[in-house]
Amino acid sequence: MFDVKTVSMEWGGKTLTLETGRIARQADGAVLATYGETVVLCAVTAAKSVKEGQDFFPLTVHYQEKFFAAGRIPGGFFKRERGATEKETLVSRLIDRPVRPLFPEGFYNEINVIAQVLSYDGEIEPDVLAMIAASAALTISGVPFMGPIGGCRVGYVDGEYTLNPRQDVAAAGALDLVVAATGNAVMMVESQARELSEEIMLGAVMFAHDECRKVVNLIIDLAEKAAKEPWDVAISDNTAIKDKLKKLIGKDIAAAYKLTDKSERSNALNAARAKAKEAFASEDAQTQMVAMKSVKKVEGDIVRGAILKDGTRIDGRKVNQVRPIEAMVGLLPRTHGSSLFTRGETQAICTTTLGTKDSEQMIDGLEGLSYSNFMLHYNFPPYSVGEVGRFGAPSRRDTGHGKLAWRALQAVLPSKEEFPYTIRVVSDITESNGSSSMATVCGGALSMMDAGVPLARPVSGIAMGLILEGDKFTVLSDILGDEDHLGDMDFKVAGTSEGITTMQMDIKVAGITKEIFSAALNQAKEGRAHILGEMTKALGSARTELSAHAPRIETLQIDKSKIRDIIGTGGKVIREIVATTGAKVDIDDEGLIKISSSDLTQIEAARQWILGIVEEAEVGKVYDGKVVTIVDFGAFVNFMGGKDGLVHVSEMRNERVEKPTDVVSEGQAVKVKVLEIDPRGKVRLSMRVVDQETGAELEDTRPAREPREPRGDRGDRGDRGGDRRPRRDGDRGGRGGDRGPRRDGGPRREEGGNPDHIPAFLKSDD
Repeated sequence: MFDVKTVSMEWGGKTLTLETGRIARQADGAVLATYGETVVLCAVTAAKSVKEGQDFFPLTVHYQEKFFAAGRIPGGFFKRERGATEKETLVSRLIDRPVRPLFPEGFYNEINVIAQVLSYDGEIEPDVLAMIAASAALTISGVPFMGPIGGCRVGYVDGEYTLNPRQDVAAAGALDLVVAATGNAVMMVESQARELSEEIMLGAVMFAHDECRKVVNLIIDLAEKAAKEPWDVAISDNTAIKDKLKKLIGKDIAAAYKLTDKSERSNALNAARAKAKEAFASEDAQTQMVAMKSVKKVEGDIVRGAILKDGTRIDGRKVNQVRPIEAMVGLLPRTHGSSLFTRGETQAICTTTLGTKDSEQMIDGLEGLSYSNFMLHYNFPPYSVGEVGRFGAPSRRDTGHGKLAWRALQAVLPSKEEFPYTIRVVSDITESNGSSSMATVCGGALSMMDAGVPLARPVSGIAMGLILEGDKFTVLSDILGDEDHLGDMDFKVAGTSEGITTMQMDIKVAGITKEIFSAALNQAKEGRAHILGEMTKALGSARTELSAHAPRIETLQIDKSKIRDIIGTGGKVIREIVATTGAKVDIDDEGLIKISSSDLTQIEAARQWILGIVEEAEVGKVYDGKVVTIVDFGAFVNFMGGKDGLVHVSEMRNERVEKPTDVVSEGQAVKVKVLEIDPRGKVRLSMRVVDQETGAELEDTRPAREPREPRGDRGDRGDRGGDRRPRRDGDRGGRGGDRGPRRDGGPRREEGGNPDHIPAFLKSDD
């Protein structure tokens, strides 16, 4: 029934297996990829014809994590997988970026690539396996895919590169790098690092490329067994149309690209395109479409030729020159931190908001629930490029650019113990002409420092470009939007003065070599240093004080044995602290307490309350307290948060007090001194020796009382051990003899009387 084809190899300590022919047989290509106990199914389908008038390549990649793969049910109200999560969107882009350039120019058939995680072992991220499965499915499908590609993840621990490290190892290490490559060249790089040098990063990419070659060879082995017949794709020769356009509008385009202002250049280019459209107006629809596509090729030839020939860029800069930079902080009065970063015609308003632990982002994934205290959100409105367009939910591009900036900044964040805040950075792009994601990195770092976030060091970022023709190449620093569109590489590098924190590379040609990669890294290092210098002019380090509008958080470490005292039965105590003081109180299982409020007096009130619960009372010390209960013989006062002590009526004033209510009332604030703490923990307090206004101790002017006689052994109630007071009948020295008749005439206990009728004065211990 099944014609199953399988190939396997040992790779990074686990077995990598690719299988086809058993599942999803109606797709053009379907591969089940297994690595350890993680399994990903990828199916590829392609339309057999092109829609009329279509002039772009509609490739769509969908990556989905099935919760059953990890033995979990989705959390929340809806118990099925719904729209793509942020991670699924990022992995979809991770697969799309290296495979898209490997389709021939002019191939416009729609293609769907759907990768689904079916089993997850909890050790290794399934994203790389999904990339491998997608590459294999495309390779055997018969579509004109000029692959295959291989992919792998590289870590860096204790000075050594590791292949496909476990998630916990990668998180603890200094590098998390994903590379996709053909057998000859690197196609895509995505990474986050802890300030590593250019040499270490380059070595990691080369290490990854060697491992990718092994995967490429495995996919080729599968294709030799199971590949379908390749499609016959007719790619038309449009040389004649292109030559006609060069003669018609070549000079106009060359003149337009000498205009340094983007708006003027755009208007001139639009005029040239309108001229070309008019020249082909009498042709059929297909020819008109090809002509307008060819205009872009003419533009590319002119721009690329000028750069390669004499290093002349669109805006007149040198190939390694960065555009003018203007940075400022404190732009917005009510935000916790803000900045405006402008580089040429690219601009970002970045804001930082500080919150408490309650504001952390909850993430529900295959690994289970997790929480993140650092978020970065990127927004790209259409007005930033002077266009009319959709404005609403973030696009895949917005998500990807925001995550890139997040990776750049996460390496320099303080620890939760050092800075116990949730941090949200928002980047709103207000102008764009090249690398708004790197503007987000620079502006985001400045806004966090403006908010008082103690970053280890400022972070800057730069986008590099490439013009490659045969063996000749030129690397461009701080590329414009047009240089990105017409060039061969988009290579973004961010980092501090100490090293790289992230780099991302996308290639539009069939990969680049080690020589090109090394040149781009070194040129990017120079650019980053220049940008850091310009940022320092605005703000060189984090502010020492938080904004007046930001919440304050104070941490307090207590002994774990005291946690339940602070929480109280059913949370009664901690709720009372929050309700009374107005501060928010969080406590973890290790006894770390976070007290937060925008009002410092509320924080201090909650802190003192908590200290009162966990600290032991000290004899001779004066405390602030509150009267909670009044009894006939005195008043109970709550002091040190959760502790109560008795102020006897004789300790309220130096003069005689008839009733406690003459001096105090319930809820009254008083100052008390601890006189005594008995072995059972009962506390005796005094008000009369403390100045109730200032809290200063007063001299005790009352004569000392004679010490009381010991009460003796109270254990044997039958014989109190001595004559305690005269009996009213003349003989009450001992209870063992004849005690005489009861005052009420009733029989005594030994005569069968009711013990409830014993007078109160006979029951008393006194």
